[in-house]
Amino acid sequence: MNKELTLGSLFDGSGGFPLAALICEIKPIWSSEVEPFRIRVTQKNLPEVRYLGDIKDIDGSEIEPVDIISFGSPCQDLSIAGKRAGLEGEKSNLFYEAIRVIKEMRCKSNGKYPRYLLWENVPGAFSSNKGEDFRCVLEEITRIKDSKAKLSQPSRWQSAGEILGDNFSLAWRVFDSKYFGVPQRRRRIFLVADLDGGSSREILFEQKSLSRDTSEGCEKGKRNTRAIKESFNKTICLNDQGGQRMDISEELSGTLRAKAGNPPFVYDIRQTSEKTKNERHNIYKCDVSRTIDTSGNTPTRNQGGVAIVEDTYSMSKNSYFTKADKNISSPLLATDYKEPPVVNQKIVRRLIPKECGRLQGFPDYWCDNLGIENPTYKDLEFWREVFDKDAKIKGLKKKKTDKQILKWLKNPHSDSAEYKMWGNGIALPCAIYIFKSLVNTANKT
Repeated sequence: MNKELTLGSLFDGSGGFPLAALICEIKPIWSSEVEPFRIRVTQKNLPEVRYLGDIKDIDGSEIEPVDIISFGSPCQDLSIAGKRAGLEGEKSNLFYEAIRVIKEMRCKSNGKYPRYLLWENVPGAFSSNKGEDFRCVLEEITRIKDSKAKLSQPSRWQSAGEILGDNFSLAWRVFDSKYFGVPQRRRRIFLVADLDGGSSREILFEQKSLSRDTSEGCEKGKRNTRAIKESFNKTICLNDQGGQRMDISEELSGTLRAKAGNPPFVYDIRQTSEKTKNERHNIYKCDVSRTIDTSGNTPTRNQGGVAIVEDTYSMSKNSYFTKADKNISSPLLATDYKEPPVVNQKIVRRLIPKECGRLQGFPDYWCDNLGIENPTYKDLEFWREVFDKDAKIKGLKKKKTDKQILKWLKNPHSDSAEYKMWGNGIALPCAIYIFKSLVNTANKT
């Protein structure tokens, strides 16, 4: 009988690692997170997982030991889209807190727990601080096993590699979620460490197929499975990344980001139907559009068809250069979504948060029904502590009152909070792929 593996999730975010673990029959035990909205999301969906709060307050020797610790440590200071402050940045240096917790647990359990580590971060870590930051990441993880380990830095970090030691192994690899069955271009480093064996390579590299049957999307230029059109119908994405260009692409969204703006905008030709039984509807060229008929759920219907005008493209953000990119969308952002580009003939809209969740491989219900209509005093105490910690981290002078907390609990959801969560989150299928392989490998030993 196979041993049930257990998981602890640091920097838990959207709860992607615990959800992937459950799908792979790994039991998530505890999680650490500080953002109130994300805590509520995972509390609702994963009620059996114990919430530990801020990683800085966790003593690894005091919490329940687990077989696997996942930690997608904050990437803002490593990302090429951020300030590039590196591992010494205010947020990305929390990586060292994760290392501390792991060492404390290993010490208390005489080196038994955790055995496996899973670290996720942006590819910008390779070049952050001229490559020195990624060297530090590898060295710190290696020193969990060998405190005197020293690693040299190559001229350039490769997108995949491994380190083998005495009863220790570490491997890293860049995954792009577009090859894992979700229509989003999202490249992330996934690093696996086996602190008591040499299985990291087998876990990360030696599978013959990917999860979710993505064989059609595994070669460059081929169409991805689960194309975005399943959700949006004949959809094109406009991806305003806040830089010097905007990508226009079909069927595949770009990377979700967490800067609270610039999500991609999707547009499609609305249902254009005369009152006819013709399933193809009726579209024709004319000079004047007929009277709009607001019956049904498509307000652009009218009795004489929809007028088709000349194609006219324009955009916001100082008319940045526009590039058309077939079958793929560039990265999604969660910032500046109030200024979408404008396209005539087709209806422009931004991706709604639920669609961003789909681009990460999550179920539609993940952020539904978050409200607590009649919270108990115990609930209030819990959330008061959460918001007090949140205010301290953000340097806020005023804490939320109980009245404000109770009001928030009735409706915790906001689009901006969900956009930010997905932008910071993981692509679920990538984590499932790794956990499935880890379980298979662990059961062999």
